[in-house]
Amino acid sequence: MADPRFFAVAGPFSLKHLIEVSGATVAPGTDIERLFSDVAPLATAGPQQVSFLDNKQYVEAFVASRAGACFVHPRFAGRAPDSMVVLATPDPYRAYALTAQAFYPAVPACGGISTSASVDATARIGEGSEIEPGAVIGPRAEIGRRCRIGPNAVIGAGVVVGDDCTVGPCVSLAYCLIGSRAIIHAGVRIGQDGFGFALGPQGHEKVPQLGRVIVEDDVEIGANTTIDRGAGPDTVIGAGTKIDNLVQIGHNVRLGRGCIVVSHVGISGSTHVGNFVVIGGQAGFAGHLTIGDGARISAQSGVMRDVERGETVAGSPALPAKEFWRQVATLAELSKKRRGSDT
Repeated sequence: MADPRFFAVAGPFSLKHLIEVSGATVAPGTDIERLFSDVAPLATAGPQQVSFLDNKQYVEAFVASRAGACFVHPRFAGRAPDSMVVLATPDPYRAYALTAQAFYPAVPACGGISTSASVDATARIGEGSEIEPGAVIGPRAEIGRRCRIGPNAVIGAGVVVGDDCTVGPCVSLAYCLIGSRAIIHAGVRIGQDGFGFALGPQGHEKVPQLGRVIVEDDVEIGANTTIDRGAGPDTVIGAGTKIDNLVQIGHNVRLGRGCIVVSHVGISGSTHVGNFVVIGGQAGFAGHLTIGDGARISAQSGVMRDVERGETVAGSPALPAKEFWRQVATLAELSKKRRGSDT
């Protein structure tokens, strides 16, 4: 059970409701009125709790689990304990996520402006939005309906935030337009200057950064991530993209729809990333690249060239993944032979 000091559980919910929420199926004759009180991991779940199996490494934990119900792929359903209700689904983790959302729904904004917040007279605050202590809302800023602006967040002049957004503590937003249902975690910086200089022996002249950051609907941005505004073109984060903590996105970058960007990634200016691209942790990109739709960038890759649609790359400099691993295997074999010749 989640710590009740921090998380309020809803329910209990009937099995019928969980089926409706998740889209899973159960065997004929199952009591769909049976109640469940919470979600829990396989190892600790009890008879009134729901769990999931999404990784074959945990099959033995699944077999031994006391969970009352479990989301599981049909190929593992036959190994469930007799006491467990099998919730069969081709995507157990998604089904679990939807169920966990039902048990632990997002806390809605309660509305109202703290007396210690500073809201400019020309700013517009949507109905039902909550402005927490110490927050600063600048001139002409627009906050949508049912938003929560966290403590000490700074919403700069002219910034627009859509409906149902959460802006965490100490976030700063400037020169940006934020879509609806965005989640922006603590310490995020959006819209600061891009790193643009005209270099020369006489000194490095700052190039005015005259673009914006456009964050489309349903984007989540992890803590302490920074997204620079464009130099002229806008920096764009596509709808449904999820960005982890401590990511740096440079000026004029365009991320497509549904991308996944894991922590410590750095994307240099004017790189265009297609739709549904997955970028592993600590990957770095040279500027002015094009990354095709559905590409997969392995962790710690150094991407120096364009990546084709659907291609998987690895290594630094990044190569097609199969080629990279062939090189790794070849080097290991050469090293083994060298050690053998030295004896």
